Amino acid sequence: MNKFGSMILAPSPAADATYDLMYYLKGAAAGGICCSITHGALTPVDVVKTRVQLDPVKYNKGLIGGFRQVVAEEGVMALSTGFGATAGGYFVQGWFKFGGVEFFKIKAVESLGEQKAWDSKQIIYLGSAAAAEFIADIFLCPLEAVRIRAVSDPEFCDGLADGFSKMLKAEGVGGFYAGFGPILFKQVPYTMAKFAVQGNAAEAIYGSMGKTPAELDSSTNVGISLASGVIAGVASAIISHPADTLLSKVNKAGAGGDGPIFKRLMNIAAETGFVNLCTVGLLPRCVMIGTLTAGQFGIFDTVMGALGASKFHFHDPSKN
Repeated sequence: MNKFGSMILAPSPAADATYDLMYYLKGAAAGGICCSITHGALTPVDVVKTRVQLDPVKYNKGLIGGFRQVVAEEGVMALSTGFGATAGGYFVQGWFKFGGVEFFKIKAVESLGEQKAWDSKQIIYLGSAAAAEFIADIFLCPLEAVRIRAVSDPEFCDGLADGFSKMLKAEGVGGFYAGFGPILFKQVPYTMAKFAVQGNAAEAIYGSMGKTPAELDSSTNVGISLASGVIAGVASAIISHPADTLLSKVNKAGAGGDGPIFKRLMNIAAETGFVNLCTVGLLPRCVMIGTLTAGQFGIFDTVMGALGASKFHFHDPSKN
């Protein structure tokens, strides 16, 4: 095992010690693993969801009907379209997102002090999530552009590397970031809701039990992460769905006509209509996001424990 791997697997300092670089690296690694596994596993759902968003007239039979249509027309392997871009892109995104949220949360607590941080925890949740997601999306956007192009046009490429090469040749570097505005519009509110709702839901569950995370075993803590993750996933899916629909459509070749990206987005929004932006494909997205968000927090906590890291939690200093 190389030196970096050995350092990652080494136990972190005690829970009351200063959070150091290795803690943040373990948080980033756990985030990359949990996002890659969950998004990769749900690639078939994402394929159907994207098809429904891109062509609701053709794919108008719901989630199960969409699965049947794709398999009947293109074979079962069509459901794995974009797997490489999905797993790779979301590992990178999860690395910066989860690692960044841990970093920004802890630095806010160190800067404000425990009492002020506790009083301002909602702002810290939201601000940490927004900052981390913005950074993560810089790296995610090119992979998401290739994934959506591959899903919308199965003949476009023969894998991630081929897709990158073809997009770069046809559209230049700018083609990878055509959806950067929509991806921020989708992912930043989604991530803010995801971490804030999950944190508050978990705290409410712990409060109802009269326990802190340190007083419970690891399996119970993971169970609470899963339950709070479902709640957070559904809430964040609803909030981010209009932008998700726009992102899917703007990465389809020729969508929105010619001109600047903002003009294309406005054209797509006008053609689609507000109600359709908010509702078309929402059920499969809620299923997908609710499942993967629960899985992400459960896997994140499990991996952090396996790496010997004691996960950061807000706590009320007045109850010490």
